Amino acid sequence: MRQEIPRDSLFFVGTATTVLRLGPFTLLTDPNFLHRGQWSYLGQGLISRRRTNPALEIAELPDLDAVVLSHLHGDHFDRIASRELDRDLPLLTTPHAARGLRRRGFREPVALTTWSNVSLTKDGAELTVTSLPGRHGYGLVGRVLPPVMGTMLEYRPAKDAAVLRVYLSGDTLVHDELREIRDRFPRIDVAVVHLGGTKVLGLLLTMDAVQGVDLLELLRPVHAVPVHYDDYGVMKSPLTDFVAEVERRRPGVAVRYLDRGDAFAWPGVHPSDG
Repeated sequence: MRQEIPRDSLFFVGTATTVLRLGPFTLLTDPNFLHRGQWSYLGQGLISRRRTNPALEIAELPDLDAVVLSHLHGDHFDRIASRELDRDLPLLTTPHAARGLRRRGFREPVALTTWSNVSLTKDGAELTVTSLPGRHGYGLVGRVLPPVMGTMLEYRPAKDAAVLRVYLSGDTLVHDELREIRDRFPRIDVAVVHLGGTKVLGLLLTMDAVQGVDLLELLRPVHAVPVHYDDYGVMKSPLTDFVAEVERRRPGVAVRYLDRGDAFAWPGVHPSDG
């Protein structure tokens, strides 16, 4: 039975998995539907056991227009997603992930290089999806791990309407290339921030609390929603660390904390800054 998800909202499923409803469009991000106690293959020979349950199952999802996938790791596109998602569903992702998804039998992966975009239209509304820089690790580690992308969603409900911008960080660390995001998109309405401080062999692979607030100070979104912070044992920086860092540094961003199964209503649409 499909679960009712509010229109014009972000619904938090768990890990980096969300359902984004933007007017007539419904997107799924980074589908991870494993249950507590199940093992996930993270890539490069690494495994980790899930510590939480998703808020819903694939069978309960609303009809989807597309999936946005930051990269092809098992905690972002798992074996349940591979088995149960519609093979004809558009999957917007990196070229590396698109190749892997085709090998799994998906017929509509869309390979987006950094700064390239694709636009969807529906019922007079338009949604532009732009691939943004991401880096899963520094130095040699970053070259070994699969490429990761951030994503900017620009939703325009009608031809002459203002744009709502939603930034999905993906599993990136803070690095210099992110400054161009700020230059190209001076106003970001909502940032969905992947945290967790994932560490393998002592090396940081996703933003911890300090880097998460660094990102907020760099991009200056109006609102932020943290995700991807406690679902697997490799995540070493809990949400409480981020809450404390936000309170200590006060980055001037309205941060909304969601439990799995909660929804965040999009703020009012603002005029585009270019």
